[in-house]
Amino acid sequence: MMISDNNSQTLSPTVPAMTFYGKMLTFSRLQLNTDDLPTIETQLAGLLSNKTSNIPIIIDSDIEQDLTALVTLLWSWGLQPIGVITGLLDTQARAQQLAIFPAEGKRIERILPSKKSVPPVSQAAVDNPAEKPSDNSVSATANNEAAEATTATQQSAEALLSAEHITSLIYDQMLRSGQSLNHVGGDLILTNSINSGAEAITDNSLHVYGRAQGRLVAGATGDKDARIFCQVFNPSLVSVAGTYCLRDNLPDHLIDKSVQVRFIEGQGLVFTVMDDTKSLV
Repeated sequence: MMISDNNSQTLSPTVPAMTFYGKMLTFSRLQLNTDDLPTIETQLAGLLSNKTSNIPIIIDSDIEQDLTALVTLLWSWGLQPIGVITGLLDTQARAQQLAIFPAEGKRIERILPSKKSVPPVSQAAVDNPAEKPSDNSVSATANNEAAEATTATQQSAEALLSAEHITSLIYDQMLRSGQSLNHVGGDLILTNSINSGAEAITDNSLHVYGRAQGRLVAGATGDKDARIFCQVFNPSLVSVAGTYCLRDNLPDHLIDKSVQVRFIEGQGLVFTVMDDTKSLV
């Protein structure tokens, strides 16, 4: 969790060297179906009217590429590669210090939505499979049951380890204009209001039990199951899994209502007024 105040005019004696804060960025995704650079350049020539567009792009390819040559080609056409979608190009991207983005609809690390009650599992039980019985008269059914018990034990251990990584955050203070609250690894829950000019960002679901203005972002790393829940809905921008909507495009009947926002494939953002059955795509 990180909160920064961008409007602060008075610096403390110990000013940090850097501050993280979230901003919505606009970039394009370039999906490649060939590694033939002349063919790629020919198509670029047909798509781009000049070489000064300066469009930030992310490279998406299921085909192995000569990433150095490809990046050079894209820059020569005024495009600015900032990273790749994770896959075959990861090693080359790291060597060139390019960003590696998660695949669409996936989190960087899958986090369980809530903690589960899992019985304690000893490390010995996880590391050592069930030993086969020494009695040769044990039936095949008994052996199968022992194997299934081992599998269940290992799955319980994995669930326990996953649950320990959940770090959902409850934030009780008002989020003021110029402040940015970012949280990765669980739901972000605000029990107070978000003022205009502030922003709340999380990779999971966002809950606001107050007046929600400013910028509201859920599923920041691409999680399409993330949702936004607001008690009083009036944002300047709302985004789920990278799909966003500005305040001017929100219907009036949603404003200042209790609203749920979610993403549905093929429909985009879907808004539901929670105190009735109305939905809007």
